[in-house]
Amino acid sequence: MVIDLDEVSKVYRGRVHALRGISMKVHKGEVFGLLGPNGAGKSTLVKVLTTVVRPTSCRGTMLGQPVGTKWVLGRVGYLPEHHKFPEYLTGAQVLDYYGALSGVRRRERRRRAEGLLRQVGISAWQKKKVKGYSKGMRQRLGIAQALMNDPDLVMLDEPTDGVDPVGRRDIRNMMVELREQGRTVFINSHLLSELEMICDRVAIIVKGVVAMQGTIQDLTDYGRRYEIEVELPQEGAGGTKGLQTLLRASGVRALGAGSTNDAMIGVETLAAPVLGLPVGANAVRGQLATGEAVVVSGSTIRIGTDDPAPIQPVIDAVRRAGLSIRAVKQMRPSLEDLFMRAVVDPETGQEFTPGAEVGRAKGKPGAQPTMGGRP
Repeated sequence: MVIDLDEVSKVYRGRVHALRGISMKVHKGEVFGLLGPNGAGKSTLVKVLTTVVRPTSCRGTMLGQPVGTKWVLGRVGYLPEHHKFPEYLTGAQVLDYYGALSGVRRRERRRRAEGLLRQVGISAWQKKKVKGYSKGMRQRLGIAQALMNDPDLVMLDEPTDGVDPVGRRDIRNMMVELREQGRTVFINSHLLSELEMICDRVAIIVKGVVAMQGTIQDLTDYGRRYEIEVELPQEGAGGTKGLQTLLRASGVRALGAGSTNDAMIGVETLAAPVLGLPVGANAVRGQLATGEAVVVSGSTIRIGTDDPAPIQPVIDAVRRAGLSIRAVKQMRPSLEDLFMRAVVDPETGQEFTPGAEVGRAKGKPGAQPTMGGRP
């Protein structure tokens, strides 16, 4: 493990519990995303790892050494969120300066600076003063700065903030290259769609607690499904008649009074709630004979599986009914769906209030998420 934390806590004055027993594992050679709402404790955790903030308690290691070991930081590259460089320096001088602070030899600094400026796409500006740089160019320069010491672990706080779409694509490609080189990339960002494209694993922090962590594949198992969109007859589209036609075609029978008389091909009623499938108004729920949950709403059939075999009889039934299939899509929850699931109290259905817990002892949070994190 590049980062292996167990029970990290930080209490500020006024009994502000910024971190409440954080346990987290970051594997070597992966892109790891740290997510959470404002005030969740993300920045505090990064500052603990970089020894900027002293934790109240901390058991864990970073790069194989206890957290806080000073010499380990020489193998870490760091880009803070609101970084500032001396505006009277040129881009090349900035990299030379920070390379010198990291103990890189002068000849090696010059070689790395030229290569990194070219890699982040601002080599033409290397002799221009930073005061003339745009926000996106300063961000690119910041990433180059974080790589000057040839780190094993790269920690980036909002690396694509203020960067245009082309720049974000370039930065994503750079993260992939770093991973292919065997480096570990630790990203803190609110751009969930960006993280979803490149992260191997993620952790979501809510009120100083890890609400969930793991691979996106594992975390989205609960909502993987197929969606079959059917072209309904014009007179029945969106209405009860169209819905019943779709039910007969797909082999799902409605729940409720009289449903036992409406048995369809290979389908049984489902009394329990349908977990992981979107259920809107006027939706009809059911279950295939093979056990997969089914939700029919409007002209869409949702089947709770990522295995294509169980949906084939449903497709056949739709075709036998003379209906056209507009689309068959394999779906899963997005990283944004995971995020929203983590920030909602499962007991009340309300979003957790922003910020850290105040005045509560460890182990007695007022709104601690109940979802267990997976290593």
